[in-house]
Amino acid sequence: MLYNLSESISDKIAEPLMPKNNSQLRDFEKSLSQLEKIVKRMEAGELGLEESLDQFEKGIELAKSCQDTLSNAELRVEQLIEKNGLQKTIPFENLDED
Repeated sequence: MLYNLSESISDKIAEPLMPKNNSQLRDFEKSLSQLEKIVKRMEAGELGLEESLDQFEKGIELAKSCQDTLSNAELRVEQLIEKNGLQKTIPFENLDED
């Protein structure tokens, strides 16, 4: 994960580098679509062993890319909430405790 640390120290929160356009969203959606296709082909049994292993490896890379994008988005949302003094976030796991 890349952070922009050149902001003034008074900000106190290192903000992740997020593009100002929709390219990351398009990349995420493209990766997710490719991952879904790989899963469908593997579940259908259309692939031989060697191609299955190659596609599995590619699927792992795509899944990691998608997870990284989601983690960056979650971090950015949390930082925006904190920076603007909005409600405190509660993890989904803790919702049942209230």
